[in-house]
Amino acid sequence: MAKTSIAFFETTEKEKKYLKRKFDKNFELSFYPNELNETNAGLISGISIISPFIYSSINSKVLEKANKLKLIATRSTGFNHIDVKKAHAKNISVATVPYYGENTVAEHTFALILALSRNIHKAYVRTTRNDFALSGLQGFDLKGKTLGVIGAGSIGVHVIKIAKGFGMKVITHDPKPNHILTELLDFQYVPLDELLKNSDIITMHCPYNQFTHHLINMNNINLIKKGALFINTARSGVIESQALYYAIDNNIFGGAGLDVFEGEDLLKEENQMLTKNVGVEHLEVLLKRNILLRRENVIITPHMAFDSVEAVERIMDTTVENIKSFLTGKDYHKVI
Repeated sequence: MAKTSIAFFETTEKEKKYLKRKFDKNFELSFYPNELNETNAGLISGISIISPFIYSSINSKVLEKANKLKLIATRSTGFNHIDVKKAHAKNISVATVPYYGENTVAEHTFALILALSRNIHKAYVRTTRNDFALSGLQGFDLKGKTLGVIGAGSIGVHVIKIAKGFGMKVITHDPKPNHILTELLDFQYVPLDELLKNSDIITMHCPYNQFTHHLINMNNINLIKKGALFINTARSGVIESQALYYAIDNNIFGGAGLDVFEGEDLLKEENQMLTKNVGVEHLEVLLKRNILLRRENVIITPHMAFDSVEAVERIMDTTVENIKSFLTGKDYHKVI
């Protein structure tokens, strides 16, 4: 009996060992630390199943190399890095991991909020220089402040729960209100403009799609309450980059905590950019990112909100379940 071939991309040695324990001798596994893209698409020739992460770019050219591919089991909730339409045209199924890190991302969200509200990042840098002065480090309480949550899905709900523990008022914008939740968790659904005007802290937890592209933009950025904190652990495209820079430069945002950043896929290996032909727009992204890094009221983390030991194991477990369910004809988390 022929073995089922599975290629995993963007895997660490720890993930490789974990996944190997989940499959028996009927599977032929291959692991690659790098992302899948047009330059190495030949690796998937003859492979039945592939499992990428978010930095892989599985476009039509990559899929042309997929002569035996039956399933793409992405180890992520989002799937905008996959040409789903082309995959379905080639009779290739796509599976995702819809739930894995609701509490994980919510906790990272509050790590960013607390770092900014209490100037923890500034204090840390000072103390490494043996400077223990309090000047300029005074923060503010979260209790009584209004948190605006854009996207009240599974992650957003966890954020609301944590906010309530701090004694915060919560307002939310979501296209699909759940009024049972409003009674249970004591928050209010409001239009986006109202949320921007009244929030002391704005945090993004919506998926990235055609409806949320540049949800915050140059047309509504001036509605935001002066000095509000802005937190984005969702996707960079939910805020127009020009609006983000404008709000920071003009003190509309009193601070920003960004776990996602425009062009992060291009910039995660900054040293490699020096040896590649990169466009002016890519260098512009790099320059803007470095300018933001020098701002004391901006914290950038490298897309790590999901990355806890427990969450990564849940991602891998669900991916394994997707693969095995697909092969046995059972239900799995399929992208329709």
